[in-house]
Amino acid sequence: MIPSNSPLMARVSVSVVFLLGLISYGWCQEGGKWKIHTLFSVECQNYFDWQTVGVMHSFKKAKQPGPITRLLSCTDEEKKTYKGMDLAPTFEVPSMSKHPKTGDWYPAINKPAGVVHWLKHSKDAENVDWVVILDADMIIRGPIIPWELGAEKGRPVAAYYGYLRGCDNVLAKLHTKHPELCDKVGGLLAMHIDDLRALAPMWLSKTEEVREDRAHWATNITGDIYAQGWISEMYGYSFGAAEVGLRHKINDNLMIYPGYIPRVGVEPILMHYGLPFSVGNWSFSKLDHHEDGIVYDCGRLFPEPPYPREVKAMEVDPNRRRGLFLSMECINTLNEGLLLQHAAHGCPKPKWSKYLSLLKSKTFAELTRPKMPTPETLKFMEIEHQVPDVDEPDRPHPKIHTVFSTECTPYFDWQTVGLVHSFHLSGQPGNITRLLSCTDEDLEKYKGHDLAPTHYVPSMSRHPLTDDWYPAINKPAAVLHWLNHANIDAEFIVILDADMIMRGPITPWEFNAARGRPVSTPYEYLIGCDNELAKLHTRHPEACDKVGGVIIMHIGDLRKFALMWLHKTEEVRADTAHYGKNVTGDIYESGWISEMYGYSFGAAELNLRHLVNSEIMIYPGYIPESGVKYRVFHYGLEFTVGNWSFDKANWRDVDLINECWAKFPDPPDPSTLDPTDDNALQRDLLSIECGKTLNEALRLHHERRKCNDPNSLSTSNLETDNEVTVSRKFGKIEEINAIRSNSMLVNDSQESTVPAVENQRFGSLRFWIICLWAFSILGFLAVISVVLSGHKGHKKRGKSYKTKRRASYAGFWDRNGPDRLGQTADAL
Repeated sequence: MIPSNSPLMARVSVSVVFLLGLISYGWCQEGGKWKIHTLFSVECQNYFDWQTVGVMHSFKKAKQPGPITRLLSCTDEEKKTYKGMDLAPTFEVPSMSKHPKTGDWYPAINKPAGVVHWLKHSKDAENVDWVVILDADMIIRGPIIPWELGAEKGRPVAAYYGYLRGCDNVLAKLHTKHPELCDKVGGLLAMHIDDLRALAPMWLSKTEEVREDRAHWATNITGDIYAQGWISEMYGYSFGAAEVGLRHKINDNLMIYPGYIPRVGVEPILMHYGLPFSVGNWSFSKLDHHEDGIVYDCGRLFPEPPYPREVKAMEVDPNRRRGLFLSMECINTLNEGLLLQHAAHGCPKPKWSKYLSLLKSKTFAELTRPKMPTPETLKFMEIEHQVPDVDEPDRPHPKIHTVFSTECTPYFDWQTVGLVHSFHLSGQPGNITRLLSCTDEDLEKYKGHDLAPTHYVPSMSRHPLTDDWYPAINKPAAVLHWLNHANIDAEFIVILDADMIMRGPITPWEFNAARGRPVSTPYEYLIGCDNELAKLHTRHPEACDKVGGVIIMHIGDLRKFALMWLHKTEEVRADTAHYGKNVTGDIYESGWISEMYGYSFGAAELNLRHLVNSEIMIYPGYIPESGVKYRVFHYGLEFTVGNWSFDKANWRDVDLINECWAKFPDPPDPSTLDPTDDNALQRDLLSIECGKTLNEALRLHHERRKCNDPNSLSTSNLETDNEVTVSRKFGKIEEINAIRSNSMLVNDSQESTVPAVENQRFGSLRFWIICLWAFSILGFLAVISVVLSGHKGHKKRGKSYKTKRRASYAGFWDRNGPDRLGQTADAL
């Protein structure tokens, strides 16, 4: 007899209750036919064939009730060579990958088009109460029974797609009359057949509508990181549902992405492997197998993941270990399905291996038995629906404060001048503060105090404990110091780098930043987020975002995060064993980007997930996306236009701020560019804009310093030969100074004294011209007198006149010569 408190008895009791529930709800009706129908949409490609094998195998393994149908979208030409017609129960639908009217290539539209076609033409659609719609890249872990999940007629159940930000902005107002009903859902859909009949045509038409709205494909509007309208079908669903008044019960626990850690107490019943995931050094990405004919290649499986015993050794945290086991379960279920598919098609029995033994073992069968949702799994999200506020000008926007970090060096000073100048031109709301990190010694001789509103910070370039020289650590250290010592009334903080030029405002309301949801720009080279570096330095490597450059963060998040940013920077910097390029992506392998990893790992540690926006920042020299209005230039890399180039590193030791009229070489005139290649033209125009903005900032800075007009040394149009000679000599001085100014070697004290000397010279010159004119008249009278008085007197007076003339000019050079020669010597 089985004890009443035994695990077996408990399992039997649960199964009985579950079965009674199914019967009581009418799961089986009309001669035992299932009233649930599961659908998934694919195309005639190897890529979808191996996914079909996976979803079909898991469908049977999970004991999902009712039939399943593959909606297969193929052209007539594709069907001639297609080999996978027997992979699943199939309903063929006309392909709309290339739209029959617009010619637009968008295969994702086949999903709503296929559902519409099935509803109109399939007999199965006439004999069903509930429909479950899945994607092909899913593994079912347990039965998906709509009413058990809480679905009702008029209230479908769906998984949460939080990145569909268009539900909260102008996109929803443009594409549905009921933006307040727009739900951010997708992936798993469970709904009554009547709701699907009402929704499906609208789903298709709204997909077409959003797809055609190219003006609103931008990442900051749609959340689509590619900004190519690729998720138009998802918005078509949400807007279509809003249009017909369908409100969803949203569940963020039913479906999980392998690589994510499940919440405590949650048992996901569906895995969606749409994103890359890894276990130790093993990883899997579906995109790596886009053309893979693995279904038709006998004996070949996907690379085997680590074994359970290895995972237990590598991870001690039980919840993180659960996440790793889910990743293994996903790929092992795919491989188990492939094995069975190969066997069903007459492939020879594969040779024994440890991995095949695992897949056929009772242990694996027990691990992958059907899962039932727990009470925690069935909890719905509390979503507060609000009308997007894009047209509410009376609602005050939150205050913003912009900060950037620098040091007491000429290198950062000219960058400061450029950034602050562009800040004022950009229309950026709020104030800007420079976080200036200096040693006491540097501060004593520093001249640039007035370049920007400044918060002074103790320098950590030389670490006070480790003595490590790493100036980049000043950024998180300065932010932390500012938070602790400044009175800040802003709700959002925008953090920039000094080597940036702003082109427009960067606001949280435009880019959808919120508390708990910062916005940043992509730094794809931070490969450490995907390997052992993240696992070493954060408990949540799956939350590591490859971001940096521009950051928009709520002040509350920043106060919690800043100290972690600093600590993780110190931690990564100390991890010299993992400086390698293959681990960090740092081409110098010197730990120089430790601060960037400190930011990403610190944010991951607090589970701060970013909205990553590729339309805020661009590097000059990169080809811009068409129609994107970038808000920031980040000139951290060298860029060129023809023979002209700019590299900030070449100006590291040049004092462009304290040398009057110092500037960078002027970029080419835009009229000289070749207009035939539009991509290159737009790239070069942006590069020229960046260079010109920097030079304009420097020019205005020199004007504010009251540097004397460089044109004041131009030659005067004097009439006498001697005067022209003097003017040419001054012109030479001016030319020398101009040349030196271009090479950034002009001496400030020299420049400040030149105008006074020149004014004295030209004043003296005018005086001597008048004197010369007077002496000329007297000389003429003297000559007449000599002629009249006789030859002897004439000779004597002529000699006297010549002497006086020499003396007069000698006096002129005595007064001005030393200054002029000194100037020339300095200039040379």
